[in-house]
Amino acid sequence: MAVGTQDKDYLSGESLPAYRKLNNNYFDNLEVTSIHKLLFFIIMLAYFFEQMDNWNFGFIAPALMKSWHINMAAVGKINFAYFVAMTLGGLTGGIISDFIGRRKTFLGAILLFSIASIANGFAQNVQVFTITRALTGFGVFCMMVTSQVYIAEMAPAATRGKWQSLTASFGFMAAPLVGLLCRVVIPLSPESWRYIFFLGGVGLIGFVMGLKYLKESPRWLVTKGKQELAEEVIEQLTNVKVDLTEAASKVEPRVKTLDVLAGILSPKYLKRTLIILFFVLLTVPAGFVITNWTPTLLNQRGLSVNDALTASSLLMFGVPAGCYLSSLIADKGGRKVPMAIMALSVALLSVIFGQISGFVPIVLCGFLMIAVNMAMNFITFSYIAENYPTKMRNTSTGIHNAAGRLATSVLQLYIPVVFAQYKFTGVYNMVAILVCIPVAFLLLWGLRTGGKSLEEIS
Repeated sequence: MAVGTQDKDYLSGESLPAYRKLNNNYFDNLEVTSIHKLLFFIIMLAYFFEQMDNWNFGFIAPALMKSWHINMAAVGKINFAYFVAMTLGGLTGGIISDFIGRRKTFLGAILLFSIASIANGFAQNVQVFTITRALTGFGVFCMMVTSQVYIAEMAPAATRGKWQSLTASFGFMAAPLVGLLCRVVIPLSPESWRYIFFLGGVGLIGFVMGLKYLKESPRWLVTKGKQELAEEVIEQLTNVKVDLTEAASKVEPRVKTLDVLAGILSPKYLKRTLIILFFVLLTVPAGFVITNWTPTLLNQRGLSVNDALTASSLLMFGVPAGCYLSSLIADKGGRKVPMAIMALSVALLSVIFGQISGFVPIVLCGFLMIAVNMAMNFITFSYIAENYPTKMRNTSTGIHNAAGRLATSVLQLYIPVVFAQYKFTGVYNMVAILVCIPVAFLLLWGLRTGGKSLEEIS
C-alpha cells in the first residue's frame, strides 16, 4: 500500500493512515472479501469430495451384498470398522492440527481419503474392503473435525454460523449427486459399484488447490508466537492492516492433550461438556441411521435395488437443503434453540417415515427428515467448536465428535438386530427416541453462543 493511502476503521467508520494498524480481534467486524471467499470455496470443494467418499457406501451396500453374497450383518461390520476409524481420525486429527496447524492437517486428510477411496474400488474381498473403507473413514473425519474449527477461526463472529452452513451446503451436494450416479452406474453390471469409489479420487483436485491457496489460521499462528504472520494472513484476506497485540495477550499457552481432557472436565467447562456429550452421543448415531442405512433398509423392506437407489437418490437432496436451512437459522436463538427445534423435527419425521408406504410419500418424508437432521448436525458442529478456547478448541472438538462416531460404530452392529426384531418401523422409532432425549437438557442448561466472539464465550 502506498504511503498516504488510508484504511477504513470498520469499528468507528473513520479512516486510518497507512502506517497505523486497526486494533482488531482477528476477522471480527471486517468485511469478507473475494479472496476470503475463495478460501471458503476451497473448503466447499474439500467438503464435496469428502462427502462423496462418506456417502457412497450407503448407496453401494445393496449392490455389494448382491455381488459378494453378504448379509446385513456383514454390512454392519464394515460400517463398524468405518466409524471406529472415524473416531480415531477425529481424535488424532484434532491433536495433530493443534501441533502442526489446521492447514497441513486438512491437506493431509484430503490426500488420505482420496487415495483410500481408489483402493476401495480395487478391493477383491470383504477383508481388504473393510480395511480400505476404514482408512477412508479416518481421513474423512480427520478433515471434518479440522475444517469445522478452521472455518470457526477464519470467519467473523457475526456470520460464523452462516459461513459454516453455506460452506457445508455446497459440499453436501455430493450426497444427492452420488445417489444419482449410483442409480445410473450400479445397474450396469455386478461390479460397476467399483467405479463410484474410483471417482472418489477426484478429491486430489481439492488437495492441489488447497496446497496453493489455503492460508493457516491466524488464531493458531498467534498461539505459536507468530503474531506478525497472523496479521499478514488477515491483511491478505481482508485488505486491512490489523494489530493483534491485544488479542494475542489473551491467548493462553497450549496445553497437552491430557490437560485438554482435564480442562473440558474442569468446573468451568464441565457442565457444557456433559451437555454437548449427551447431545452428541444420542443424536449422531441416530442421524447416521437416517443417512447411511436408509438405502439398505428400503431394499430390505421390499423395494428392488433400483427402486431403493432411486428413492434414496431423490431424498438425499435433503442433505444440501438442510445445510442451507441451517445457514438461515444457525445464528438465531443463541445456537441452542434451533438445535432443539431441529432435533424434535427429526423425531417427528422419523416416526412418520417408519410407517408410511408408497414411493412418493417415502421420498417426500425422507427428504424432510434428512434436511432437518443435516440442519441440526451443522448447527451442532458450530456449537461444539464455539464452546472452548483456541488452545483446546480443536482437540476438544475432536474428542466430542469422536465420541459421537464411537457411539455410532457400536450402533452399526445393532441395526440388523433391531430390524430383524421390530422391522423398518422399529428402526425409525428408535431414531426418534434417541434424538428426543437430550433436548430438554440442552434447552435448560446449554450455553448460548450465537453472535458472540469466541473469546467472549470461552
